[in-house]
Amino acid sequence: MNDTPGWASPGSAPSEGQGADVPRPSEPADGNGPAGNWSPAQPPAGQWSPPGTPGSGPGAPPPAGWGGGPQGPGWGRAPFAAKPGVIPLRPLGVGEILDGAVSTMRAHWRTVLGITLAVSVVAQIASILVERFLLPEPPRIDPNATGSEVLRQATDSAQSAMFSGLPSLLITMIATLITTSVLTVVISRSVLGRPVTLSDAWAEARPRVPQLLGLTLLLALISAAVLAVGLLPGMLIGSTAGAGLALLGFMAAFCVVIWLMVRFCLASPALMLERQSITISMRRSAKLVRGAWWRTFGILALTGLLTLVVTVIVTIPFGFIAMIVDGDGIGSALTDGSTDFGWPFLIVSGIGEVIISTITYPFSAGVMALLYIDQRIRREALDLELARAAGLPGYDTRS
Repeated sequence: MNDTPGWASPGSAPSEGQGADVPRPSEPADGNGPAGNWSPAQPPAGQWSPPGTPGSGPGAPPPAGWGGGPQGPGWGRAPFAAKPGVIPLRPLGVGEILDGAVSTMRAHWRTVLGITLAVSVVAQIASILVERFLLPEPPRIDPNATGSEVLRQATDSAQSAMFSGLPSLLITMIATLITTSVLTVVISRSVLGRPVTLSDAWAEARPRVPQLLGLTLLLALISAAVLAVGLLPGMLIGSTAGAGLALLGFMAAFCVVIWLMVRFCLASPALMLERQSITISMRRSAKLVRGAWWRTFGILALTGLLTLVVTVIVTIPFGFIAMIVDGDGIGSALTDGSTDFGWPFLIVSGIGEVIISTITYPFSAGVMALLYIDQRIRREALDLELARAAGLPGYDTRS
């Protein structure tokens, strides 16, 4: 497995004698590494041309092969920047982060499609088989029930839905972990403008998957613990007052969970690309997000909204087709409340889920990785390190 240039922490030797001549960046700048690992020079404001190149001053025409549009006096124009891959090497705007994720999907579509389609198909087949053969039949709803019987049926349905959703949630989490780990490697190479095959990406990502799983479980446990603390006082009191207190506690705990998840949202790319431990990756994420929480939250919310739009666009037609090909199951659901749909419904809806996952997995992973890169460029001048790693002219290479 090769260390990805520009990402792995220094001192990790390339395996199998490969990549020994590739320049490496300094270690991430935080309190976890040796002192003095901060990037040696922050670029001057508004100047992102390569140092030592002719015509690198403000207002000079960009060298061939460099990104950026015409630059002149005034605001609102992006400075010239090297663009060896899918993004320019300077602080990114929101649109550039989203466009970089899409550009990675286009530039490496064979690798991206290979991993996301394979994992999505396997995950969806597993979910359908578990739902069809292993889960108990959901309780039937009596539409004529009244009084306490309605409350009992609602409670039973909620418990059944929660129990039935756990296997699917576990399968989805595993599928997301695998795709995220591989796609993060693909994105890191695409930033440097380097090709990557599926086998190379998987070989590099595979050793980090157990730690990524541990990070995901730890964040899930933290979220569950915070929600439990918020609900516990109201549940202990009981009665109407207790229900109101539980609702308030849930709302407060939910806000805390959102704050924590945004704070630690960059831990996954930090773990994959810096090859740090789980706790150090969480501290790195907290350091990078500090002072930019609302911006990070806004980008993640926009990404979630776009993902929701894609989900709705794909789900509606496949839902109609599934209902048409499985008229008996829909008729039973409307008459006696049964949710035991037939194979046609499950297969057609499963195809729709595969298409949704194939589109949304790489997009979400791309946004997360590029957001991490953007924060390191803003705080640690990572663009200079990436330019050296990409072998751009005008940068001193370091062995």
